[in-house]
Amino acid sequence: MTELAALKARILANPEARADYDVQAPEFELARELITARTRAGLTQSELAERMQTTQSTIARLESGRTMPSMRTLARYAEATGSRAVVRLERAA
Repeated sequence: MTELAALKARILANPEARADYDVQAPEFELARELITARTRAGLTQSELAERMQTTQSTIARLESGRTMPSMRTLARYAEATGSRAVVRLERAA
């Protein structure tokens, strides 16, 4: 186990921290999808920002998982990376 993975495991052993982490899981999952689309397209954040006519810091914020982008922004991001945005609603467990 890497040092980072060990630290994450130790932090998530705290039930309060785990609950906060679980609440943010959808944002982090979306952030991973965005980063994957950008890297698959072979783009840097700056190059993607140029295609989207925005700033690199805006792309960094989108990819941080700390904010939930609008559907319009997701569509622009998808187009700029040669991807297709897909929304799916699943039954809650």
